[in-house]
Amino acid sequence: MKFKPLKDRVFVSYAEEVEKTQGGLYIPDAAKEKPQKGKVEEIGEDVKSLKKGDTVLFDKYSGSKISIDGTDFLILKEEDILGIFVA
Repeated sequence: MKFKPLKDRVFVSYAEEVEKTQGGLYIPDAAKEKPQKGKVEEIGEDVKSLKKGDTVLFDKYSGSKISIDGTDFLILKEEDILGIFVA
């Protein structure tokens, strides 16, 4: 299934890492923070500073989380992207 965001929206994929304490305890999902790094999958027609495939850093409380075919994605406004990772 393809998804195309509108206007200044960015469609980002991310992977939640399994977190564990130094003592070996796993941190439950309710206590985890949202991931802040993801890959741009699609962009809306008004997005100027990003392109498909960019790895980006975003604010942890921004965007709307959706699930498509069992995979989690975020829909963010371009202004919620804090920066791009450069190789």
